[in-house]
Amino acid sequence: MYVCICKGITDRQIKEAVYDGSTSVKALRRQLGVSSQCGRCAELTQEIIDETMAGGVIAAANSGLFYSAS
Repeated sequence: MYVCICKGITDRQIKEAVYDGSTSVKALRRQLGVSSQCGRCAELTQEIIDETMAGGVIAAANSGLFYSAS
C-alpha cells in the first residue's frame, strides 16, 4: 500500500529500509524521502516502523538469536 503519496513510497519500501537499519522517521526521510513534503504520512510511517521492529524482535526471539547471559 502507498504510505507517502507525494513521493510514491510503499509500506514494503519502509519495512525494507527498517530491516536495513533506518529505524526513525528522520532516517527514512533521508533515505527514502518519506514525509518530506506535506508530512501527512509521518504518523503511519512511525506505526509501520514500530510494527516492523516489534515483528523483528519476535522473529529473532523465536529463532533463538536472543539469549540470557545470567
